[in-house]
Amino acid sequence: MTHIRQYQPARYTIIGNHLAQHRELSLTAIGVGTHILSLPEGASVDIRSLAARFPEGRDRIAFALRELEAHGYVERVRERTSDGRVITRTYAHNAPGAHTETPAAEAPETGGEAPPPSVPAAPSVPAGPPAPAAPQAPGPATEAPASEHHAAAVSLLAALRRTDDRLTLSQRDVRRLAAAVAAWFENGATVAAVHRTLTADLPCDLKNPAGLLAHRLRELLPPPLPAGREALPAREAPPGREAPPGLGADGRHRPPPEPFQTCDGCERAFRARRPGRCRDCRGEPAPGDLAGPAFAA
Repeated sequence: MTHIRQYQPARYTIIGNHLAQHRELSLTAIGVGTHILSLPEGASVDIRSLAARFPEGRDRIAFALRELEAHGYVERVRERTSDGRVITRTYAHNAPGAHTETPAAEAPETGGEAPPPSVPAAPSVPAGPPAPAAPQAPGPATEAPASEHHAAAVSLLAALRRTDDRLTLSQRDVRRLAAAVAAWFENGATVAAVHRTLTADLPCDLKNPAGLLAHRLRELLPPPLPAGREALPAREAPPGREAPPGLGADGRHRPPPEPFQTCDGCERAFRARRPGRCRDCRGEPAPGDLAGPAFAA
């Protein structure tokens, strides 16, 4: 291949090779990510707008957005408005995991040559005896929990291949995911809970185990445990007996609610175990609609 390059003084976008030549993203995801980074601030990048712009269709675009989200190029945050609605706000990252400041060597997106960065001169310091080091607070005791969490996180990630050999991770992936696992431990999660979250309901065609684990660790992170053990209300627990955590007053297990997902059809938030379409887009009736005349006794 021979490049034929022409100088473009305006109307261009800087795209990193880490996206354009990504080895784990599909070609559709690379194209969608490049298009999103080329759009101005405030543009609509929901599935409906992208499907109207390109011929790939909603399903392929939705899958591409999930790929970009798993690798950190797209972040979809669900927020609740003042009127109680749940909306999805999208953030596009041109360099996942890096600082948000624009490097000085890159030209601005509006075109033209980037001016040389102005570096302030370092203030002169008079010569003299070195100042005594300031005491560090808190002491070394506060570093032990973090190191213990990190070691436990690395051990858990490295041992995942014993449960499923498809979860064999490289040393680089283990180092990258260890901080996310340590955050679960800091919030009070047990090793068994994290292991169950990472290994349950794995897809049959698992192609990117590190991306899937990163997505689960980010989206399913539990909140920190409360400071004290709070008893259930009296109407939920029998008098003189406190129901165990996770059990109702009748002794039955109450599973936690399913996580929020973004609908691939209408971009609304709904609760489901896996990404997909909401009930309205699938054409399924609501639970209350089943009690009609056709189902009457």
